[in-house]
Amino acid sequence: MLSPNGQTSICESCKLKESGFLCHLTAAAAKEFQSIRISTSYPAGARLFLENEPARGIYLLCSGKVKLSVSSRGGKTLILQLARPGEILGLSATMSGTPYEVSAETLYPSQVSFIRREDFISFIARFPEVYQTVIRQLNSQYASACEQLRTVGLSTNAHEKIARLFLQWSSEEKQTSQQARIKMPFTHEQIAECVGSTRETVTRTLSEFKHRHLVMLQGTTAMIPNRAALVAISGD
Repeated sequence: MLSPNGQTSICESCKLKESGFLCHLTAAAAKEFQSIRISTSYPAGARLFLENEPARGIYLLCSGKVKLSVSSRGGKTLILQLARPGEILGLSATMSGTPYEVSAETLYPSQVSFIRREDFISFIARFPEVYQTVIRQLNSQYASACEQLRTVGLSTNAHEKIARLFLQWSSEEKQTSQQARIKMPFTHEQIAECVGSTRETVTRTLSEFKHRHLVMLQGTTAMIPNRAALVAISGD
């Protein structure tokens, strides 16, 4: 577990000013927010918090990407979501005072602002405008959880699961017509952890997708030549 190593001023140059969850604040709320946040740069592979750990506060992802996952007692891991800049991590547990439901680990070098639970609860009590932000974030997390359940629980085979996963990733990237280019965030083993499968099955399925020109892999980039064809495979 890494501890915050100091505060830096990054909000002034933040690219999320128009879309970040805590970016549309009044002057008074923004000043309060700056006083209670601790901004930290984390390397790839840093654990922000662990599943079942007491909630210490929220983590606002300013840059980078964070993997959210759950694990079984037998050591199996299921990756639930890939959090992107602007998202609040640990929000539900912090609001309810319960342990974190998931583990959070940085996938790439990331800039994260941490706010202690006591400070965050006091902050939203003083500035009710923030409740709208909290509700939007919780709704977004609920929608992501439902999508993950559809992918893992309702897809009948690995082809459907992996097709759904790539379509989900492509919807988060800029697209040109029916084509989509994706920066591959995971290894084959980690993709298997996203869909509840095995690395061997993922490798075999992606090889077949490549042969059928459904997904073209080039290093850490994946190209979907025709999203409609992949949609047909996904069962949607």
